[in-house]
Amino acid sequence: MAAVVAATALKGRGARNARVLRGILAGATANKASHNRTRALQSHSSPEGKEEPEPLSPELEYIPRKRGKNPMKAVGLAWYSLYTRTWLGYLFYRQQLRRARNRYPKGHSKTQPRLFNGVKVLPIPVLSDNYSYLIIDTQAQLAVAVDPSDPRAVQASIEKEGVTLVAILCTHKHCGGNRDLSRRHRDCRVYGSPQDGIPYLTHPLCHQDVVSVGRLQIRALATPGHTQGHLVYLLDGEPYKGPSCLFSGDLLFLSGCGRTFEGNAETMLSSLDTVLGLGDDTLLWPGHEYAEENLGFAGVVEPENLARERKMQWVQRQRLERKGTCPSTLGEERSYNPFLRTHCLALQEALGPGPGPTGDDDYSRAQLLEELRRLKDMHKSK
Repeated sequence: MAAVVAATALKGRGARNARVLRGILAGATANKASHNRTRALQSHSSPEGKEEPEPLSPELEYIPRKRGKNPMKAVGLAWYSLYTRTWLGYLFYRQQLRRARNRYPKGHSKTQPRLFNGVKVLPIPVLSDNYSYLIIDTQAQLAVAVDPSDPRAVQASIEKEGVTLVAILCTHKHCGGNRDLSRRHRDCRVYGSPQDGIPYLTHPLCHQDVVSVGRLQIRALATPGHTQGHLVYLLDGEPYKGPSCLFSGDLLFLSGCGRTFEGNAETMLSSLDTVLGLGDDTLLWPGHEYAEENLGFAGVVEPENLARERKMQWVQRQRLERKGTCPSTLGEERSYNPFLRTHCLALQEALGPGPGPTGDDDYSRAQLLEELRRLKDMHKSK
């Protein structure tokens, strides 16, 4: 049976918004007859009489719109501003923390550390789907925490590992554990972007600045888009003769990318290209456990991608046992993450507007990224 279109109207906005919000079809179907019947659906026509492109997948109904408009963005911006800049947001964070601790007393996922030659990376599941990390120099017994959203969980890992916390790395605004951890560990430095209003920031960082802890060499890379001052952190693999590790915060997830709360498609694309310039064997340690949802959306826009299908099968097995899905590698991400594949002709043909009135069929990668983000926002809001 073909999936059903969900139509949602914002209160007080009327039929126009209801039409705009008709979006992503939920749930892929394996029935061949249904598959063929859905493919036969004709695309909508725009108000100007131009046809929108035929959707690539039977699970996606293409919604005509003015380019650059995202009906979810204004709501997202308002919510994010409240969450990151007001006491109301702090109270909401505390409520999230309490609920997550009650629901997941041992964390939302089972994780495994990665041990290299004298370096250990320990994922710590926090809140309902976030990850914090400890990066440990096992010889010096020194640790760096990345985005310690739940200070209790991070402190428990510090004590279990028997290490000294000397630095906190913040990818962006809401690092809720900075106060508690920096008070407990008096010599701990808090790093982050001065543009992002990091709580209890002691050491502002700029693009390409390096944080040294023991044998750990960690480079900050400016990646604006999700927030104005978003940073990712690259642990250099050379000192320990292992792979480099990218702690990507809310820039890049397994098969996904962050929402552009304080940027636009051009800035986000530039930031993603910064990451694409790193080696294929770089391990990706994201800020959230979004793998299954993201791979589901990737299957909607690029259903013939076999690499995505293989990864989805693995992820589903992991999640059945509540196991975490990180890390992936940047090489893997290039093969199935649609937000890193804006150069691919198949996606351009599926989601692009087609030739314009002058015959120019150039559809920029930034426009395609914007459209992917719009469709993903609708997919998530179903």
